[in-house]
Order: sequence, then C-alpha cells, then structure tokens
Amino acid sequence: MPGDAFHDPVRAWADSGIPYLTGRADEAPIVPVGDAAARARRLTDWMRRASNGSVDVDGATLLGERAALTGRRRRGAVTVGGSGRLLPAADGWVAVNCARPDDAARLGALVGRDIGTDPWPAVADWLTGHSRAEFDERATLLGIAAGGVASGEEIGSAARRALRPAGTSRSVSGLRVVDFSALWAGPLCAHLLGLAGAQVIKVETPQRPDGARRGNADFYRLLHGGHESVLLDPAAPAERDALHRLVHSADIVIEASRPRALRGFGLDSAEFVAAGATWISITAAGRQSDRIGFGDDVSASAGLVADDDAGLMFVGDAIADPLSGMTAAALAMCATDGGVLWDLSMRATVAQTLGGPPPPRVYRRRGQWVVDADDGPVALAAPVSRSALSAAPPPGRDTSAVLSRLETPT
Repeated sequence: MPGDAFHDPVRAWADSGIPYLTGRADEAPIVPVGDAAARARRLTDWMRRASNGSVDVDGATLLGERAALTGRRRRGAVTVGGSGRLLPAADGWVAVNCARPDDAARLGALVGRDIGTDPWPAVADWLTGHSRAEFDERATLLGIAAGGVASGEEIGSAARRALRPAGTSRSVSGLRVVDFSALWAGPLCAHLLGLAGAQVIKVETPQRPDGARRGNADFYRLLHGGHESVLLDPAAPAERDALHRLVHSADIVIEASRPRALRGFGLDSAEFVAAGATWISITAAGRQSDRIGFGDDVSASAGLVADDDAGLMFVGDAIADPLSGMTAAALAMCATDGGVLWDLSMRATVAQTLGGPPPPRVYRRRGQWVVDADDGPVALAAPVSRSALSAAPPPGRDTSAVLSRLETPT
C-alpha cells in the first residue's frame, strides 16, 4: 500500500477495528472524527525506525487490541466495558466512569443523596440542573473519573499541551526501565520499550497491585510478558530504601498516577531527571491537574465522541490509553540533551488528533461494512490482537533477583 494511503485517516480508522466499537449496538459502525488511528501509525513508524525494526507493530490496530481479546462490542453512550456513561448536562454532555468498587458511593456524594445500587438515574437527574463546569469541579474534588465533553476552542486549548516525538531518535536497547504504572497506557509504553530491547522491571506495592491483573489474562500477558516483577512495601524502611536504589539505577521511569503518589514514597522526579535520566509521567490532564481519569472518560472529555440524532456516543475502547502509551514510548525514544521529564496529558494527547472534515458514512457492499478512503472503498476490519511473546510474572517473582543485582558492583 502506498505510504500516503497507509496514513490516510479514514483508511487507518478502517484498519484499526475502532469503527466496529463505535456506534449504536443495532446500527451501522461509525468512522470517528480526527486522525487518531493515523497518528498511532506514525508513532509506531517512529519507534520502528528508532529500534532498527525491533518494534514491528501497527499503531492503528493497537487501539482495538483489548477489545479483540475481551470480545467487547459497541454500545453507543455506554462504554464497551459497561462501566461508563455519556450523559447530558445543563449546557452540554459529560462522560462518567464508575469502574471502581467505591465509585457508586462517590457518585452518591456528587448528587448528595442515596443512589442505591444503580447510580445512573440519580446522576442523570442531577446533571439536568448543573453545568459541565459545576460537574467537573465536584468530580475532581471527589476523585471521580469523569469530565465535561469539550467542544470548539476547548478542544484547541487542550491540544496545545500535547507532546509529540521530534528531533533525533535514540535506541533504548539495554536501558533499564522501572515501571510503576498500571492498567493500559503505562504498561503499553513499557511493553513497546521492551520490544525495542529495554530491560523492563514492573514495580507494585502490596497496597496497590496492578488492577489489570484482575482483568483479561491474555491482555495482561500481552503487555507484561518477558518483564520482571518486583513487589516492595514503601512503609517498611528496608524495602523503601531498596525502592530508592532501584529507581536511581534506572534509565527510564514510567509512572501513571498523580505526582503526590510517588512523592509519598520519597521519590523525587526532579532529582532523577537532574541526574540525566528520563521520567515519563502519564496523567489524565497533566501533572498540575488533580483530575483522575480512565481511557474512556478522558477520550470523551477531550472531544473524541461520535453522534447521531439521539446524542453522543463513545469512540472505541478507551482510546486515550493506547494512544498515550504509544506517545510515551515514542517520547522515550527521543534523544535529549540530559535528563527530561515528559509530562504527558492523556486528554491533550487525544485532543490534538481532532479536526479535519467530517468522516464519510459506512455502507454495506457485498455483505461487508465499507467506507470510502482516499484511494477508494475499503472494508472495515474487526479488532485484532497479537499473541503474547511469553508469560507474565506473578507479583514479586523477581524481587530477590533484581535486588541482588543492585548489590553487585558493575
């Protein structure tokens, strides 16, 4: 396929599997707005060149990879995983996620009354009398993964904070990556760096293991296969000291929590960067924001939504996660003059992909869903996934071995 066709936004969406995850369950798939799938391809092209071909993946198809393994399908204004909703507020729409065990109680606090086992009717009713700004303020205060859906200049304002790889690339082969992240964005970054030859060490604490371990086992294995696993308790002085030594031995650190989380462990990103290393911080809306978010609500709040006469719909499966993970990995492969802290906002990463003409409609042709791309009609592909290269380690399997290496002079 010619290079221009490979990066055509419509063809990239068609190849990604995302249209199959976008739209009403009983209606035609929808090609989303913007160029997120084509941008994902450009990111993996960057990594392929930086790694001399070791990272040989198609960024467009990575966007739908989790859905391929979980069997999830499009559900309109409900996330494909079922935990989130798009709901109308007094002056627009908001995206709300209720994925954690205590989120229903948080939503009860938001609306100020008992909501029982089903929070959605009460939240929908509350929103009819409140603005997106009021909702955002209360959701941030309560630690709810949610946000008002951006439009117009709000999208442009968010996009101006976006990061993208530029300049000269570098090889990460042989570098040590310490990965504190969980779920999807950070682990995908670590996975891609591992494909490029980096040594990846996943760090968890007894209090906060990676919640993705409770999810789809094949997906977890895909992202973590071949990595080492360390389990350390920063509340124990000896283990806290070991954690510090491990971080200071790293070339790259990945975190995907608000900055105060690792500061509570006594870890200072500024000190790490001053020593010449790379610190990757992936957050919902940047390190200066207290907002939390998951991929679906962040994507929608950035403005990446589909719509029809019935209202707004989610696009794909938590696109902000894989798009941010790919961006973070590409940034880690950028040559810099000394240490660097990459402050990656997931919301900004999605917002920068928006704009351009409305996408064409999907239609039926010879029993297939088809869309017209720049070089002619192209059939929509279903989401696909790669196979894991090796097994993922259980929590803490490699703690002793990793710490022993730290004690061995080099």
